[in-house]
Amino acid sequence: MNDAISAFHFIRPWAFVLIPIAGAVAWWWKTNSDPLRGWRTQIDSDLLSALTSDGSSANDAWWKRESNLVFLSAGWLLAVVAIAGPTWKVEANPFAQDAQPLIILLKADESMASTALTTPPLERAKLKIADLASARKGEPLGLVAYSGSAHAVLPPTEDTTVVAEMAAEINPSIMPKSGDALDQAILVAGRLLENHDGATILVMADQANLDAKQVIDAHQSIGAPAIEFLSLLPEESQETQSLQSLADSLRGQRVPLTVDDRDIQSIIQFAERRSSTGLAGESDRWQETGYWLSPLLACMVAMSFRREKSERQEPAK
Repeated sequence: MNDAISAFHFIRPWAFVLIPIAGAVAWWWKTNSDPLRGWRTQIDSDLLSALTSDGSSANDAWWKRESNLVFLSAGWLLAVVAIAGPTWKVEANPFAQDAQPLIILLKADESMASTALTTPPLERAKLKIADLASARKGEPLGLVAYSGSAHAVLPPTEDTTVVAEMAAEINPSIMPKSGDALDQAILVAGRLLENHDGATILVMADQANLDAKQVIDAHQSIGAPAIEFLSLLPEESQETQSLQSLADSLRGQRVPLTVDDRDIQSIIQFAERRSSTGLAGESDRWQETGYWLSPLLACMVAMSFRREKSERQEPAK
């Protein structure tokens, strides 16, 4: 919900210049819709009220004019909002025939297997990889494991179930040496992502224990693809802040771990946006939502054709 609110904007904000026209139309309506406007300048209001069919009719006519004015103004403003194009989500790029790869860089050193928490960070990461594999079923997903060294586990494959199964088998005991070689993992991911301009790298880690410049240099050397981090420790911890600082340095995104699938959905949406912008000559396409106001506008137009009650009196017999 917060992502939708922060992304909300209007595709054509210049359409709001039409609002002053609504004021001019309202003024014209108010000054020209009164059938007695000419008489009001010639006859006293009390006498004019007595000369009309009855006093209540004049009040009814005034109320009808005012309600029509409000109705017309509301319809105009609604139409302006629809034309402005309210939106909060990205539309899939029509020129992108296939989903772009997402490479997971899974940290697998001893700190990820820590039992200080009820569920170790590595086990949390494996569960999230299974959720991500299910959510991206049929879309290319790859896996790189790293600690003191980095190793390609699977190149991007549409069989995402295999990625989840391979991730489940990764643990610190199978890694050649301990440490934090995220820069090497990024270089390995770069080799797997050749000829994929719209691909995304996802780092799943508890913390970053290396010089940020090493990571930045490695990221730049493979073309600076979109990168995001899923932090596996509590938000207030210093370890999480180290990932946030690194994400800021790489102009990436850090996603907090959640108990539901909000983190997975955020990861997928980020990858889709970057996939669109990664295509040569293309930029983000925001989905039109103003057309949802069309049924309401149609109802307002239909109501404007309602039958009016006749005030004509039958002649006395």
